[in-house]
Amino acid sequence: MQFGNLNYLYLLWLIPVLVFFYIYAFRAKDKAISAFCSLNLSSKLMPGVSRRRQKFKAALLLLAVLFILMALTRPKWGFQWEEVKRRGVDIIIALDVSQSMLAEDIKPNRLERAKREITDLLQIMEGDRIGLVAFAGASFVQCPLTLDYGAVSIFLDYLNTDLIPLPGTALAQAIHTSIGAFSDREKKYKALILITDGEDHQGDVMAAAEEAKNKGIKIFAIGIGSKGGAPIPLPGKSGGFKKDARGELILTRLDEATLQKIALKTGGSYVRSVTGNLDLEEIYQRGIKQRMEQKDLKSARRKRWEERFQWFAFIAFILIVVEALFSEKKRITPNA
Repeated sequence: MQFGNLNYLYLLWLIPVLVFFYIYAFRAKDKAISAFCSLNLSSKLMPGVSRRRQKFKAALLLLAVLFILMALTRPKWGFQWEEVKRRGVDIIIALDVSQSMLAEDIKPNRLERAKREITDLLQIMEGDRIGLVAFAGASFVQCPLTLDYGAVSIFLDYLNTDLIPLPGTALAQAIHTSIGAFSDREKKYKALILITDGEDHQGDVMAAAEEAKNKGIKIFAIGIGSKGGAPIPLPGKSGGFKKDARGELILTRLDEATLQKIALKTGGSYVRSVTGNLDLEEIYQRGIKQRMEQKDLKSARRKRWEERFQWFAFIAFILIVVEALFSEKKRITPNA
């Protein structure tokens, strides 16, 4: 047997409370009657009233409450096998983990905000495979494509700016690494979400975008950061920022033109985030789920348990009806 909602089991404490209430009520009633008149007189004033019948009616109500609570827990027994198919697309999220992602123009910083947005995306995903690529001056697959969103969330927690010591923002290499994370057997059902704040493009970015297009991959680029740029905090130090050889602050700025060209080249889209809202839900729902073809990713059999709460609800209804129709008075036979 299984239960659909065990939370209602906590309401079982109502049963002993009702039992004590009835015990108290019966005793209080007896005490009040004895204070008013004697036992012989009370039987004449209330002819046919049966304490046994009153207790029986109380027991019926208690049982009805018990069966109602059992119905609310949605008991299930007996099952049927059913085939479940999961349809979706393959999605790689390539996240910039360079030092500039520690800029605090978006709170708490760009990297942490991006990770939170990705976590929110995992909550609404429906049957798609997802993987993670981390990049800075180099890139690597942090999590391969999987349907296990819990595992993706664990890998996401470990993403930080210390993973890749090589500085910079090598977008071309990040795209090549992401391409390698997809299967080569199909030229559709693939989406790459590229999240970055950098402008240090190493390699031929447009050639990488062309390769992604030829592989059937749509790139959805997200530029994260303020419009005017932001200073880069020094790692391990508080209150300090990176400076150039002349002692001037280094500001990290977006190269939006390049990101727009990458997205346009592959049939994707570009979004600039200046508040920390990456529009991942919008990209997922409208850009990926509605515009891209989906494939069967997994087929499996599962047990579908039969709901049996209606039996308990029916019994409770019958008990309530019987209690209402059952009189607490005995039938009095008139003397001949």
